[in-house]
Amino acid sequence: MTAIRHVLAVARKEMRQVRRDTRTMALVLVMPMFFLWLFGYALNFDIRDVPLAVQDRDGSPESRTLIEAFLESGYFRLVDTSHDEEAIRQLIDRGDARAVLVVPTDFSTDLRNGRHVTIQAIVNGDNANTASTVIGYMNGVVGSVSERLVSERTGVAPRPLPLVLEPRVWFNPELKSSYFLVLGLIAYIATLTAVVSTALSVVREKERGTFEQVRMAPIGTMSYIIGKVLPYLVLSLVSVLGIILAGMWLFGLPMRGSWLLLLGATALFLVAALAMGLLASTLAETQQAAFQLASLMSVLPTMILSGFMFPISSMPLAIQAATYIVPARYYVAALRSVVLKGAGPSVILLDLVCLAAFSVVVLTLAAMRLRRQWHGM
Repeated sequence: MTAIRHVLAVARKEMRQVRRDTRTMALVLVMPMFFLWLFGYALNFDIRDVPLAVQDRDGSPESRTLIEAFLESGYFRLVDTSHDEEAIRQLIDRGDARAVLVVPTDFSTDLRNGRHVTIQAIVNGDNANTASTVIGYMNGVVGSVSERLVSERTGVAPRPLPLVLEPRVWFNPELKSSYFLVLGLIAYIATLTAVVSTALSVVREKERGTFEQVRMAPIGTMSYIIGKVLPYLVLSLVSVLGIILAGMWLFGLPMRGSWLLLLGATALFLVAALAMGLLASTLAETQQAAFQLASLMSVLPTMILSGFMFPISSMPLAIQAATYIVPARYYVAALRSVVLKGAGPSVILLDLVCLAAFSVVVLTLAAMRLRRQWHGM
């Protein structure tokens, strides 16, 4: 009985401390529900709302029936109906369209005369899993329309069906999953190492007592931040370039774009990641807490919300909105555009601007936090 009283006494004391620690209460009660919501919606292997461009070169009721079937299937969302080849190319390059449906000129005539009709589908292959799923969806819709069109005329659906889908996969014709996985892993590894490295830097000085000495030195907070970030930026840049070269050697990863453009995009992304780590370092009091916070800020968002594993267009709107504050989203898109598509600066300009804006905002927040601590000691 004495042991039980001791256990209950310790438990009551711990419960009082937990009630006073609102952060722990929130972590235990709120975070599981948040992760259930996040994982339940974001970790979705069903591909929905695939951005689809259409080139209807026939303009007949039959071709419109085919296009409507795609849109009514629930899998596709129409984004463009341009007949300009260059415009279609830019849509695919920018990722605004994942597939293009090309209806041939004599579609309705050939169909009425009982001839087989080949419908071309251009599919973005930068994500092999998504491309395979999209091709499967398109084959399903074409097969369904083929049966319906013929049965309306003859009452019987013949075999073979008159409509045949001919997919052309751009950027990754063999649908090698290693291409998109390696590029995503590059972003993931770079994020984790960059965020953690700077997350521990300021806290380490606090624990060793050297932060007070730095504070007394005649340097400003921004000079201190830049000095902190610069060595890790150089090391991380060398590390990422080494990973890219290893990916080319081990997995046959192509390099179709400019190395200089890739270097610039990588540097911007690393500044953003290092800024996140520095902000985490100003929020934590111990190296353990800084590491946990840095991991939370980098691992989950990069894996789930960057488009690395799961297509952003298939996520609910609330989660899609959250992806805009994840720098890995822009870097993954830039990596795939430069490495796989050979895209130029105009294609990834928006990604670069977003990375730069994110870096400025987070570095400013880190500087404000550090300045408050600087003068509060």
